[in-house]
Amino acid sequence: MKAAIYTLGCKVNQYETQAMEQQLRAMGHETVSLSEEADAYIINTCSVTAASDQKSRQTVHRLRREHPGAVIAVCGCYSQTHADEARQLGADLLGGSGDRNGFLRLLEQAVAQRKPLESIDTALHRREFEVLPAGGLSGRTRAMLKVEDGCSNFCSYCIIPYARGPVRSLPPEPAAVQASKLMAAGYREIVLTGIEISSWGRDLNRGETLIDLVETLCAAVPGVRIRLGSLEPRTVTEEFCERAAMLPDLCPQFHLSLQSGCDTTLRRMNRHYDTARYLQSVELLNRHFMRPAVTTDLITGFPGETEEEFQQTLAFIRTCGFARMHIFPYSVRPGTPAAAMEQVPKPVREERARRAAETAAELRRVYLEGCVGETYPVLFEESRPGGKYFGHAPNYSGVYVDGENLHNQTWPVRITGTDGQILFGEIGGEAE
Repeated sequence: MKAAIYTLGCKVNQYETQAMEQQLRAMGHETVSLSEEADAYIINTCSVTAASDQKSRQTVHRLRREHPGAVIAVCGCYSQTHADEARQLGADLLGGSGDRNGFLRLLEQAVAQRKPLESIDTALHRREFEVLPAGGLSGRTRAMLKVEDGCSNFCSYCIIPYARGPVRSLPPEPAAVQASKLMAAGYREIVLTGIEISSWGRDLNRGETLIDLVETLCAAVPGVRIRLGSLEPRTVTEEFCERAAMLPDLCPQFHLSLQSGCDTTLRRMNRHYDTARYLQSVELLNRHFMRPAVTTDLITGFPGETEEEFQQTLAFIRTCGFARMHIFPYSVRPGTPAAAMEQVPKPVREERARRAAETAAELRRVYLEGCVGETYPVLFEESRPGGKYFGHAPNYSGVYVDGENLHNQTWPVRITGTDGQILFGEIGGEAE
């Protein structure tokens, strides 16, 4: 069987797609690109916003139209949360966001028998972490390692707890085994990912937290960079920072979810912190690390947000001095409490996103200008036009140098300038 996979959504979906590709090959099948003819096309869907739902539906319709003789298989968060809608799409196989192994076994049946099949569980009843093979895309220097699934925060705008179920954690011992395999495969950086990795360990009842896992992995793969995925502010405590700062391979880039810099808005969002606690996390990181890159997400125009509340958010993000921000105008997610709240007009949401992006660009320029004159170990990833090579510093700033044949090598680079988006530098010293 030849199979191709189309992926929508987050890094966890990307991780699970590459895992399914590995599993298919282990089962004796061939994975091909979407541009090639295949016996089966898998759509790994997303449901984080209504727009994600629409894109998932459009993708299923397009692949069905383009490949009428192939098996069309749908899995992921959209089919998990909107099974009735997904059934109307005419897919040959319908799965959810769990049991990837079972889904692929059903895919074999669907191809062999040419009859509709379905397997969707109740996500909120899940209690076990499904171990999937770690890995990265061919030719990449960076791999992802999924260490957690599920979320129990129930933010008022988010449907993901219903799509993914409660928190489940990959224990540290098998996580270390998977990390060691990635190191042996040549990867020089591992990104710890999950739906809500700040809650890692909560379900294991062993008294361990995320920093325990990070210490275990750093010890298992010395010399390999460990980068953390998105964190909740509550993760960043004095103890966390003291222990993290002792790990030379832990990248000093911390993505702290913010969503709003206004306390009243945060309460409507059902976020479990206020701006004072958030700022404490930022200050702790800056105290224990030398110019860490603190990055974040921001939603503008959340239901009920006034201009005054938005101005509070603008002032707060300037106080935090973020190195990079991802900014999204609020998108209504049907089925969540926020969808029933008083909505901010869409043009206002988008205009506020534009204004926030202008502030974010100023902050990014300031952060990058502070990197000029410093020397960083840059892990190089790919060549670029004009005799340039591109890589990332530990703070995840992109770096250009003059050079060739640097793929998957780490070199010290003295930063000579920036254009406000990326750093430019010169290689000096010897490769690590």
